[in-house]
Amino acid sequence: MTSAPRRLATRRQILVGSAAVAFSGAFTELFAGTAVARGHSGYGPLLPDPDGLLDLPKGFRYRVLSREGDPLRSGEGTVPSNHDGMAAFAGRNGRVHLVRNHENRVTGRIGVPTVEGLTYDPMGKGGCTALELDSRGSVRGERVAIAGTAVNCAGGPTPWNTWLTCEETEDKAGTNGYEKDHGFIFEVDGADPRRTGAVPLTAMGRFQHEAIAVDPENGVVYETEDAFDRPFGLFYRFLPEKPLGGTGSLRAGGTLEAMRVPGVPDLSLIQETGASFDRVEWVPVPDPQAAVTPIRLQDFGPKGVTHAQKLEGCYWGGSSVYFVSSFARSAEGSAADHFGQVWRYEPARRRLTLVIVFGPDTDIQLPGESPDNICLASGGGLMVCEDGGGAQHVLGVTRRGEVYPMARGRQNIGTADDPEWGEFAGVTFSPDGRTMFVNCYTPGTTFAVTGPWR
Repeated sequence: MTSAPRRLATRRQILVGSAAVAFSGAFTELFAGTAVARGHSGYGPLLPDPDGLLDLPKGFRYRVLSREGDPLRSGEGTVPSNHDGMAAFAGRNGRVHLVRNHENRVTGRIGVPTVEGLTYDPMGKGGCTALELDSRGSVRGERVAIAGTAVNCAGGPTPWNTWLTCEETEDKAGTNGYEKDHGFIFEVDGADPRRTGAVPLTAMGRFQHEAIAVDPENGVVYETEDAFDRPFGLFYRFLPEKPLGGTGSLRAGGTLEAMRVPGVPDLSLIQETGASFDRVEWVPVPDPQAAVTPIRLQDFGPKGVTHAQKLEGCYWGGSSVYFVSSFARSAEGSAADHFGQVWRYEPARRRLTLVIVFGPDTDIQLPGESPDNICLASGGGLMVCEDGGGAQHVLGVTRRGEVYPMARGRQNIGTADDPEWGEFAGVTFSPDGRTMFVNCYTPGTTFAVTGPWR
């Protein structure tokens, strides 16, 4: 791995030379009105970890907060496997609450323990656990936050400090032994899980959910779908009956709509950074419950809707929602190939813009491809977890469009039998910006990283 930051155009051939300018402009909007430091060019080379867990730049340190198979401090069982999406919330007296997804299928090594009042389907092995850290960053509590769900991949925080955990599956009752339908979003309060229980937010749709982002001005929830089969997933918005109503308000229902970009049936067709579409349409979903037909296969009329492969990370910044397509492969059914897109949707203008695209040129082997979980970085820019087999890096991206290595996993590498072994997920920052939290997917490990953030 090279230690020096390189333009993203160098990593995966960006198809127009103005990519860094477009990316910088997007970041200017993204951080408008926020208290972040000026952009920088990374923290230097990654130093080998003598303990063989996590390589970091000079001056940075990590602590292991939790590992799969260890006892939960609550006594409810053991720490589940497959650590995925995560968020950090401010608690009282400087405490921090971490809510962590466990993307367990029925074959998961260690399922989330079932707990009375917090279990949706006793046959589901997925769910969330919650960690409580004191003002010094030490773990003071760890417990089940929701259980009995399935394939909890990512999600996102709400403006009222709860976590929306997303099931990345469409399995119905009777499939894989499940007793209830799956494919829903659930609200989780990491500080007091019993406030939220295990109630599916059915109006938000039943599909292979990935991540969400909430517009803090009007409460609209944007959702990505990481469908595995063609036709691929959709980008959705949910209009709540009780917008910004606080904990439990999303249970009141609302309207689910899918994005239509006129003339663009598949986002992978767009290969020019900065390409913009000003008349984005939103089409009501005929059957959000997908009782008979998956949503992406339903009849949206003669104009259809816009699909994309691997719609994953989703976050709100400034006055826009950003979402990620990790990659597109024509061999798997996409209209064109790429190694990652970042899109920006401006609701006020109904405008969709391709912020950046990684092209299929793989001649130069530098770190960074297939963006997945993504968050705003403490010192400005973004932090990105790589997706795909053997993905072992957390990468920083400056507001100038430069990429630099932030962390490298050393526990193991992806294999053909288990391509997600060692992959990073759930990158997030503490409310004060002093600690980066990130998960190793397998073996499930949660790290806290501190250092000279700027």
